[in-house]
Order: sequence, then C-alpha cells, then structure tokens
Amino acid sequence: MTIYILWLRQLKRYARSRTRIIGSLGQPLLFLVALGFGFGPVYAQAGGGNYMQFLAPGVIAMSILFTAVFSGMEIIWDRQFGFLKETLVAPVSRFTIMLGRTLGGATVAVIQGLIVLTLTILIGFRPENWAMLPVAILVMFLISLLFTAMGTAIASKLEDFQGFQLIMNFLVMPLFFLSGALFPLDNVPMALTIISRLDPLSYGVDALRAMLLGTHHFSLMTDFAVLGVVTAFFLALGSYLFSKIQV
Repeated sequence: MTIYILWLRQLKRYARSRTRIIGSLGQPLLFLVALGFGFGPVYAQAGGGNYMQFLAPGVIAMSILFTAVFSGMEIIWDRQFGFLKETLVAPVSRFTIMLGRTLGGATVAVIQGLIVLTLTILIGFRPENWAMLPVAILVMFLISLLFTAMGTAIASKLEDFQGFQLIMNFLVMPLFFLSGALFPLDNVPMALTIISRLDPLSYGVDALRAMLLGTHHFSLMTDFAVLGVVTAFFLALGSYLFSKIQV
C-alpha cells in the first residue's frame, strides 16, 4: 500500500506540472528537427539511410534518461523543503519508500518516453514492426528504472543543488552522447568502443532500435542482461544510500 501511495504521489506531481511536461519536450524536439532534418542528407549520402529513423530511438532514450534522473534527484528538493522528513517518519522501511518513489519516477519517465515517441511519429518516424511496441515499452521501463535508481543514489549523497550542475555535465550528458544515440557504434575508434560498452544507456538505445527498427549493434540477450544487472545494482545501491540519509 505504501509503495502504491508513493507511486501515485509521483504521478500526481507530474500531472500537475504542465510547464514541466511542455518544457521537457523542447530538447527532444530540437534534436529531432535540427539533427534529424539537418544531418539527414549527409547521413543518406554516406550510405546510412534515413537518419530520422536512426535518430528517433536515441531521442526517446534521451528523454527517458533526463526525466528519470531528475525524478530520482527530486529527493534533494524534498529534503530542502522538509517533505522528505515527513515521509521518513512513516512506520515503513526506507527500502519501501525508496522503491515506491523509484517506481513512480520510472513510470513518469516512461510516460515522457511515450509522448516523445508520439512526437517522433508525427515528425516522420515509422516503426518497422508495431507488434514489438509492447516490448519496446518494457525496454523503456527498464531504462527508466535504472536511471531513476541512479538519480536516487546520487541525490542521497547530495545535501543541496550545488552539485546538480556537476552531475549534469560530467555524468548525464556523457551518458547520452556516448551511448550511440546520435551515431552508429560500428567502425568507431577503439577508445569510443570501450566507453560505449561501459555506458548502460548504450544497451537501452540498442534494445529500443531492435524493437522499433529491427536493427541492433549488440545482441538482444546482451542488451537485456546488462540492463537487468545494472538496474538491480543501482536499486541495491540506491536503497543502501537512501537508508543512510540524515534529515
């Protein structure tokens, strides 16, 4: 029951923030229009095909990444304004509280991903196999759960928003740009190949492309195995760090 209440609270918070919903669509739209149409002719001349088709899954993953990390880091906001203390005094375990918040944040990120997916379809993206859409939503949820738990783990160690920009510049942005969301991972330099293999978002983007387009760089077994293991790791780490929060 506690998990459900916390999950529902996250959804209500998201639904009330219309400005946040609209504002969060600005960056995906910019990438789709500026890169999708701007680099499309160059990508086609290089023999890559339709760049919008290639780019769309990466932009969907980007919107999920940012929404999920921000949802996890709302702990800092709650701590600043005293909401977190009210939650922690409830007669339930901190693991339950963390899990409820994480599931709520992940659900919000999936909703955001579905909105961006709809936006990409309106712009011109066409999935190759609509029957795989439910599996693609499952991939979205795994990505959301992973990065919401990561955001929770990070926020549990931050006292205020002073370290937020540092997290953005040195963690979230590199995770996105080095994931292969904007460029193919075939025939890239060895250093970039190694980095992309260490980036968990690479496997989420690859799995989304496999579900929506039928093409992938890694094997599907590898994609789901890495996403599952890393998600479990950050859930465990986030639970541990959240249990150590002092308010």
